[in-house]
Amino acid sequence: MRLSFVLVFAAALVAAIVTGSALGRPDVHPALVGTVGPGYTIKLMQGSKPVKSLKAGIYTLVIHDKASVHAFSLDGPNGFAKDFTTVPFVGTKTVTVTLNAGTYEYYCPPHESIMFGHFTAS
Repeated sequence: MRLSFVLVFAAALVAAIVTGSALGRPDVHPALVGTVGPGYTIKLMQGSKPVKSLKAGIYTLVIHDKASVHAFSLDGPNGFAKDFTTVPFVGTKTVTVTLNAGTYEYYCPPHESIMFGHFTAS
């Protein structure tokens, strides 16, 4: 009986470690960094490169909103629309986002005509 308990516990522990959930460790996803402001600029980077195309999947998106007159939003395929920051927020927000295949636009809603960028996910 005791040996059975130990074997079941060991199997559960191995399964938890293999799935990455052991010890409360969160899943690690590729990081994207969006910055809006302080001037009339907006960008989305992966590492040191501007995002032009990505593989569809799950990403950690870190938004640095540096001005109270700006915001950071993202629109994409199939009605995808997210406002990650809004006016007058200033600060940093981190979110997990699932990007499906298609074309995306990131932009500042109050200044969309001059503050925007595009990328594709495939």
